[in-house]
Amino acid sequence: MSQHSLKQVAVNSLRGKKCTTFLDSKRALDNLDFSQIDNCIIDQKGVSHEEFFGKMISELAVILEWDEFDVKLYVQLLRAGPMTASALAKEIASDRTKAYRGMSNLINQGIVTTTFSNPKLCIPTSPKEIIEHIIQRKENEIIRIKNDGRKIIEKIHEICPTNVANYHTYHVVQGLQNILSFVEKLLENASDVVYIVTTLKTISKMYHTRIPEKIKICEKNGCEVRLVTELDDSSMQLFVNRLKATKTKIGKLPSNGMVIVSKDKQLIISGQQIQGYWSQNDKSNSALCTNSPELVSNLFYMCTFLWENSHPLKTSRRGEKDE
Repeated sequence: MSQHSLKQVAVNSLRGKKCTTFLDSKRALDNLDFSQIDNCIIDQKGVSHEEFFGKMISELAVILEWDEFDVKLYVQLLRAGPMTASALAKEIASDRTKAYRGMSNLINQGIVTTTFSNPKLCIPTSPKEIIEHIIQRKENEIIRIKNDGRKIIEKIHEICPTNVANYHTYHVVQGLQNILSFVEKLLENASDVVYIVTTLKTISKMYHTRIPEKIKICEKNGCEVRLVTELDDSSMQLFVNRLKATKTKIGKLPSNGMVIVSKDKQLIISGQQIQGYWSQNDKSNSALCTNSPELVSNLFYMCTFLWENSHPLKTSRRGEKDE
């Protein structure tokens, strides 16, 4: 998220504008986190600047994997410009010792630098540099896990050779991030039709995962991904299209939860999600994952019924209505 986008969020919030002011700006859509838009638009309720700013801080903390207080310090530096740690503590009405400790964390990570002047001024590193650094660190971590993982698997097979039968099982997954990871795996392993039946709010969370990429893989494997959702506001069609499902229909959902089922393969189902801000680290979200033939078959039949009784949505990718 650029400094311009952060300031744009704050300014528009202070002016009392609705989040829909961002919808016509591609630049804002690319830089602003999707859930900040969908939370405001779906609820259709005005929020105070403090609430909006707090949600943005929480969202950034999840993305950057920082402490929320450190994010607050960093964002305030971006908004106000270089200043001393003492002045920054006054700006955010925080205890000076806590602000110094937080600033020390940011400096040690290279997120903030200081001048040679006396008193020292704290200078925030650009968001672009920080994101590039995080991406590089994650890529290095993935390479390490892949290399070490192969060796570990080989050693385990040598010590514990196993031949597990093909049992029908189920397990409960907690945490939004874990749930969406299982959705990615379901899509990658699909061999026929996959139904995604869920709300617009859940779709917005999927957009920030590898699910759109896995949908492409699913289609390359000869599968078809059918999305069923509710759409009360036609201006939100853009966000539904961006998930890039093979076909999309609009209909009445049975609940505010999520049903994702791969024909003759696997089922992921969750109940109604908790109202309000939905964090990826929130362990209160849970889903049932199973390969039980009976459950998979029954839910696939239900999704087929919903599909046949929903009306098609014109997608931007194909330029024509789904049949």
